[in-house]
Amino acid sequence: MSLGVRRVRADEGARVKALRLEAVADPDAAIAFLSTPEQEAAHDDTFWDDRAANSARGDDVAQFIAENGDEWVGTVTVLRRPSGSTDHHGHVVSTTRADIVGVYVRPSERGSGVIDALFETAVGWAADLGDSTVSLDVHTDNLRAQAAYRRLGFIDDGRRFTGSIGPEMGMARELTAQRGRIS
Repeated sequence: MSLGVRRVRADEGARVKALRLEAVADPDAAIAFLSTPEQEAAHDDTFWDDRAANSARGDDVAQFIAENGDEWVGTVTVLRRPSGSTDHHGHVVSTTRADIVGVYVRPSERGSGVIDALFETAVGWAADLGDSTVSLDVHTDNLRAQAAYRRLGFIDDGRRFTGSIGPEMGMARELTAQRGRIS
């Protein structure tokens, strides 16, 4: 496998849409995503073009994709949250952080290092921008995802809440910013 990870480009709205539709249609999606295939399919092309453009530039949001040759095999998005802002669950953010959302690795690629490469890039991006913490939320029944996140250095941060998909827990990873090196 010739795996590469890069930030999505502004003109890739159609590909962003295709991968998102694949992700939310995955059998594990019911405990991994906050939307359904029907909700995502209802968005027009302008929505997807805007999502790609916004994720391709700036320091507020970045979507990274893993590609094997020209085939997209995974994705992760980082949303930077300043203290006092509201996150995607409606909770007030008490400390500035980066949130990882929209994690997806194609089933045929799971266990091959794709998630490691995606997270290395996403976490590195946040660290290079000076963030000291990267957080994520995971359904309490999604043990496979929890195990992967623990392996990647995330720990249970004590947050518990009931979101739109049921009971969730928060996980976080402290960062040390040093260009090219994440610890």
